Amino acid sequence: MGQKVNPIAFRLAVNKDWRSKWFAKGKDYTDKLHEDLAIRGYLKNKLINAGLARVVIERAWNSVRVTLHTSRPGLIIGRQGKEIEVMTKDLSVICKGAQVKIDIIEIRKPELDAQLVAEQIAVQLERRISFRRAMKRALQTAMEFGAEGIRLRCAGRLGGADIARAEGYREGKVPLQTLRVPLDYGFAEARTLYGIIGIKCWVNKKEDDGTGKQPQGRNDRGDRGGDRRGGGGGGGGGGDRGGDRRPNNRN
Repeated sequence: MGQKVNPIAFRLAVNKDWRSKWFAKGKDYTDKLHEDLAIRGYLKNKLINAGLARVVIERAWNSVRVTLHTSRPGLIIGRQGKEIEVMTKDLSVICKGAQVKIDIIEIRKPELDAQLVAEQIAVQLERRISFRRAMKRALQTAMEFGAEGIRLRCAGRLGGADIARAEGYREGKVPLQTLRVPLDYGFAEARTLYGIIGIKCWVNKKEDDGTGKQPQGRNDRGDRGGDRRGGGGGGGGGGDRGGDRRPNNRN
């Protein structure tokens, strides 16, 4: 069977961070886990059109801090902050009276956020736009905004076909096994009349160390290649190695 790992979980110890930050034991852990699920479900349904990419939940004693990463912060805040107040009260009820604080972080380039790209394609599919056109447009937009690479994959009854299938497009470099690459992953579902279509998106952002150096592995391979061409041991060319063999044969 296919063995797949979530790209975010795969990179947790390298360049990704947890989206729930707290510690609990026993029954307390179970209660807080279900509270987290309820918080995420509530925010996803309420902010479905607000470009919500990530929700980070932090807990300390009887307080909960919820950080929303969104491309449309004005829509979440509302007029004079009324929407924030309503959400704070609702989340406090979900957290059984705990003190809730909501922070908002704006995403400057939503075209390079994998989750928002996948959700945008899902919205287009629900509006009956061709999946190929939606995917190619997302590819082109991401590359124009400076992505190093992007990969998209749609699976389901594409175009209303009777037999489900999967199709994908890729542009640029998307090395899924190189953990130091700043790779972003997103998943969304389009609920169409003929069934659910799943959209996966991988975006390679080139916002790394900024030194402009090549990865060490490539330099090592290039050096070894040079050693082979230049000859081994005594450092002669191919003819020198051939000359070394002849005296050995005579002896």
